[in-house]
Amino acid sequence: MKTLIIRFFALTFILPISVVFAQNSAVEYFNSGVEKLDSGDYQGAIKDYNKAIEINPRYAKAYYNKGFAKAELGDYRGAIEDYNKGIKINPKYAEAYNNRGLAKVGLGDFRGAIEDFNKAIKLNPKLAQAYLNRGFAKAKLGDYKGAIEDYNKGIKINPKYAGAYFWRGLIKLDMGQKDSGCLDLSRARELGHSGAYQRIKEYCN
Repeated sequence: MKTLIIRFFALTFILPISVVFAQNSAVEYFNSGVEKLDSGDYQGAIKDYNKAIEINPRYAKAYYNKGFAKAELGDYRGAIEDYNKGIKINPKYAEAYNNRGLAKVGLGDFRGAIEDFNKAIKLNPKLAQAYLNRGFAKAKLGDYKGAIEDYNKGIKINPKYAGAYFWRGLIKLDMGQKDSGCLDLSRARELGHSGAYQRIKEYCN
């Protein structure tokens, strides 16, 4: 399951010099945080996002990315707190609900996660990752039919979505649909899913 990192490029408007300087400083810290996320320096990224938020307390995207960094470190409760703050500032950002849902999955709160994925999909019906993530949560609750329906929707939006084929294949195998499940795993492998080959060796030979 993938999460989304928000990137931002500043536009300069005609504002008082002090305001422009403060905004640019916040953006610089934000972009530095993105670079550190990309390199796997999650602690460093959190420090940069904290500095950006100190300069601009309504920097919703900084809260989103700080939540992502905390989730990568396993601090799911801290991640949810940051997503909550970002969502309070901008309640119409679909990816924030998707990522908060993933943090809830990390805590085993699958029903709460599904609520967040529902919100993400309502805001952006083309967000394929939210369908994949909702399908995973449904599968953890034993709703295999609902999970497959979500994987199907994710694949319809993005026919090259390796993760959707991978998880759909595993669910089908659990349901005793070996041929169809193995076909999905094979497709996931073709699309580059790193875990598909091992599962094919285990279940499809």
